[in-house]
Formats: sequence, C-alpha cells, structure tokens
Amino acid sequence: MVTIREIAQRAGFSPATVSRLLNGDPTLSVKEETRRKILQVCEELGYETQDRRLVAPHDIAVLDAIPSDEELSNAYYSELRSTLLSTAQQMHITLSFYTDINKLIDNSTQYDGFVSIGPELHSYESLERLHEVLPHGVFIDVNPAPNLFSSVQPDLPQTILDALSEARARGMTRIGFIGGEGRMMGTYEYPEDIRTMAYRDWCERLGLETAGLIFTGGQVSVKTGRKHGEMIVAKLSSNMPDCFIVATDSLAVGVIQAFTKAGILVPRDVSIISINNQSIAQYISPPLTTYAIDQTALARNALLMLSQSISFNDDITCHTMLSTKLVARESFVPAKH
Repeated sequence: MVTIREIAQRAGFSPATVSRLLNGDPTLSVKEETRRKILQVCEELGYETQDRRLVAPHDIAVLDAIPSDEELSNAYYSELRSTLLSTAQQMHITLSFYTDINKLIDNSTQYDGFVSIGPELHSYESLERLHEVLPHGVFIDVNPAPNLFSSVQPDLPQTILDALSEARARGMTRIGFIGGEGRMMGTYEYPEDIRTMAYRDWCERLGLETAGLIFTGGQVSVKTGRKHGEMIVAKLSSNMPDCFIVATDSLAVGVIQAFTKAGILVPRDVSIISINNQSIAQYISPPLTTYAIDQTALARNALLMLSQSISFNDDITCHTMLSTKLVARESFVPAKH
C-alpha cells in the first residue's frame, strides 16, 4: 500500500504538506503547480483512497439569494459572500454565482453541487426541481428544505439561551425580545422566526415572564427596528424591562435610534444584547454587545460538507450547528466583564 511518505519523497515535498493537501486542509496555501505535482504522483503510484478523491477540484454553483432593498441588513450576507469566495480559493474550488434558481436548474449539468446564501425564500416546488438535477447542495445560515439539502447554520437557539443566561447573571428578570418575521422551513411556514421561538421556549423552561415583552414582525431592517422601538416607547416607557435581546444588529440599530429620540438611554435605562456582530455594531452609540457569527467557519464547513457529499455521492442530508461568541461592548455589560 502506498504511504504518504512515499508520495512525499517522489513529489519532493514534506509529508506534512502532502498529508494536509490530501485531507483537504483549507488553511494550507500552496502553489497550483505544487498541488498538481502531488496529485500527479498520487495517480502514478495508484493512491486512490477516499481522501484522495475528497480533494479533487469541483465546479460549484452559488445560489446567491441576497435582496438589495435593505443595505445594512444585507451587509451580513455580502460579507458572507466575500468570505465564501476567499475560502473557496484557498480550497481550489471554482464558484459560479446565480441569483435565479431557475437558471441554476437549467445549467445544472455544468456543476457538481451548489451552496446557497441569503434570506430570500424559494418555493418548495422549485427546490424539489433543483434537487432532481443537482442533489448535492448545502445551505448556509438558513435551512429552507432540510429533507432535501444539507446546511451549516449558527446555533441561534443556543445563542438565545446564552443571552438569557448572561442577563440573568446580572440579576435581570424582565428580559424582552425584538425580532423580525418568520421564515419558511421545509414544507411548513412558521409564524415566528427561530430566534423568537427559541426565546419563548427557553423563557417558559426558565420560568421567565414574557407577556407584553415580545415585539416581532416585519422585514429585518433598521426601519423595522425603529418601528418596534417606537412601539416599545409608547407601551413601556414608564416600565421598561431590564434588557432586550434583539434578533439582529440591524434591528438593534433602529431600536436604539427610537429609544435615544425618546430620551431612553442604553444601557442606563435598558440593556440590549444583539446577534451577528456586523461591522456597524462597534460604531453606533452605544456600541453593541452582540454575538459574533464566525462566517469563515460557516463557509469552510459548508464547502467541506459539500465536497464530501460529492466525493462519496452521499444521499443523506447533514445539518451542522456552529456556536456563536459574545462580543461585549457598552449596550450590555456582562457580569464577568
């Protein structure tokens, strides 16, 4: 049986470099000439293991479903797109972008698989047609058809629990929630976003009061956040909760604008914990305490999952949840900060 050391000696490179290349290490940076030389030696020596096939270059399509009507909200997905591109380059994967699912279906024979980014919803019928012609697919950040395609997502339910735990560690008991509209998941349309559902579930389990403290609905945007903030001021200005957990930074920006205009100061009068850690989070006043989503890890895991699915011709779906990390700033000061 051919060994990594034998391949390294024949190719003229270190065993470590050969091993990392054959195992698809996305952090490995080598010249294309080096890569071709190692793979050529593998072929000459008959090295045809699963690891060898896993790193073969693939032509991947990207279903780029990012709307253009809310700049700050979509900045998150624009950053994710850039991260996906740079990660694919490191892994020697070619990406082609599509904004129309029907065009991707028409051109499916050109690709080995696809990844999808963006919050735009596709009909379940169109996703079924896509699966018929391109069964290897991974959705990043959302999961519209878990029975058809794999996904890599931030663990938002756990993030909500972490945020509640941080607030409770500060002795806070009245913890509200601000979010956007629900999303389609599989064949079912849920009236609430997964963060809202997680908030309700965890509060019930923890015995926390939620009546009159939930403000949701509308597109995830600064404008929607401002409307929610104005509604909160009208209803709760004399009895504000200790803290609000806000589904996204873009919503939080609008909420803070409405609070500030009404003379309600964050965090003096009410604390705010947000999710996403977009670049704007550190520049607004006060700077947002928010949970960071590792976009590089999302992109890397999605491409590795897709490469494995293509290489082994998997016919099952996998769903990976990645943890988030609290970035403490001024809108909420953790007990241990």
